[in-house]
Amino acid sequence: MIAKISSGQSTASLIRYLYDTKKAKDHTDPHLVASWDGFAPDPGRADDFDATKRHLVADLDLHVKQAERLGRAPDKYVWHCSIRAAETDRHLSDEEWADIARRVVAATGIAPDGDPDGCRWVAVRHAPDHIHIAATKVRADLRTARHWNDYLTADRELAAIEKEYGLFQIVRGDRTAAKRPTRAEQEKATRAGHAHTAREQLRTTVRTAVAAATSTTEFIGLLQHTNGIFVDVKHFPSGDVRGYTVALQGDTNGKQEPIWYSGSELSPDLSFPKIRKRLDATDQPHGQRRANPWHQATAAAERIPHRLEHGEDAAAQAHLAALGEALDALPFLAPPDIRPQLRQAAEAFERATRSRIQAEHQHARALRGAVRAMVREPAPKDGALLAMFLDAAILTVIAAARWHQLRHHDQQVAAAHQTLVHLQAAYEQTAIAPLTVLVQRRPPQQVVERHILFVRQTVPDHAEQILQDPTFDALAAVLADAEKAGHDPTQLLQQAADQRALDDARRPARVLTWRVERLSTRSAPSARARAAQAQSPARRTSTAVQSPSAAPASPPQPPQARRR
Repeated sequence: MIAKISSGQSTASLIRYLYDTKKAKDHTDPHLVASWDGFAPDPGRADDFDATKRHLVADLDLHVKQAERLGRAPDKYVWHCSIRAAETDRHLSDEEWADIARRVVAATGIAPDGDPDGCRWVAVRHAPDHIHIAATKVRADLRTARHWNDYLTADRELAAIEKEYGLFQIVRGDRTAAKRPTRAEQEKATRAGHAHTAREQLRTTVRTAVAAATSTTEFIGLLQHTNGIFVDVKHFPSGDVRGYTVALQGDTNGKQEPIWYSGSELSPDLSFPKIRKRLDATDQPHGQRRANPWHQATAAAERIPHRLEHGEDAAAQAHLAALGEALDALPFLAPPDIRPQLRQAAEAFERATRSRIQAEHQHARALRGAVRAMVREPAPKDGALLAMFLDAAILTVIAAARWHQLRHHDQQVAAAHQTLVHLQAAYEQTAIAPLTVLVQRRPPQQVVERHILFVRQTVPDHAEQILQDPTFDALAAVLADAEKAGHDPTQLLQQAADQRALDDARRPARVLTWRVERLSTRSAPSARARAAQAQSPARRTSTAVQSPSAAPASPPQPPQARRR
């Protein structure tokens, strides 16, 4: 159930609308289902409609008129609350709607339970799926009703009503979502031929600048050099930056002046103080980076699920915000054919990056720094690096949905699930080419048989699924390459499997392929280091993986039929 609450200054106008059946064609059989005392006159059931309607308005306004004579009546003294059931809900009876109305006016402070001085109100039903509550805000003791946060209290009561009545339970937020475009903004964008409103376009632009910037100075500079964007920087008397506003070129008001938006009007996390806090906790990319930033970003993303499960909430929230920044940057680093999917993924996950939990951004420095370095390098050409990162991001978003669900962040859970749809579509399209190249480099059958044994020993719970995957040859190829480079394939496979449980992966063979390929880019350990590892207590007592020389005399037979 959804409540919509507003204020007005004419009881007569509201009652006229609620009982109108001529202009409002969807109004059928308007009548009262409840009132403040149960005896209010009902124009919908009276012989003299007009006279009864005047009596109803006069009764509702009684305390307002008394307060006006004392100069104590509020300017907008009418309280209007519409309550609508979901399309899939059964039709409630008048008695059930009456109970719902009484509970809502009590919860919001309009007419608290047991308070004889509560405001006067009526509930009118003129359609099967909703009612309207009309009330005047002046109580019988001539004080104005205390109905602060009435939308939240009504929404909380409706959530309880949904459970008790067995109705569809609406996904509810925590007031951390970005402001939705108004109907006027949407119609204006449609007239201009734009798919998104000015507010939404500016929000995307600012979020992208945050994802690419390493300091507030660079953030402002990126905005100022973005085509079609006006930026107005606010300063303290000392000269320090206090804030910023942005406007979209061509988006003007009636006086042909640009319509300016502050960062907080675009999104709660885009105010200048919050942006500065995030950028201050970002590792600065260096000119000479020895490690591949895509590998660093992938490794940082792979660690997030563990930190969501075992870390503190403030740190987890920081990692989710950093992942959101990474998704914001991806469309500018990806081939044109998958950019729409990546933009939709970033837009959807934006909602999952915010909750009531305050983020401690210093915990996500590694991912932020890697993303800034990625932006400063040429985009990868073969797609393997992007597929590798997307594969890690998918598992991380699944973990994010689980984390939000445990904390009853309903809107964030829905946003994470929507993100998955777009990320998986982008991944499938990206991974085809690099996986095909790897599959074509399938090593000789003798090598493949050894790698099949490694898989059975290392990840027995997922072995059959991995071995039956058509892309297992790609995993065999990267293991063979790693072995040629001096790595121990069993140790490398174990390390890849230990990084993150494979239970969430739809195609664990692919997950292991990308992990092994990334891990194998590191320098192989020396012969002395390998000997030391072989003699360590952990190595001697480990039975999870055996090297080829220590394999049993009669190993399990590989699935030859699929290989040939």
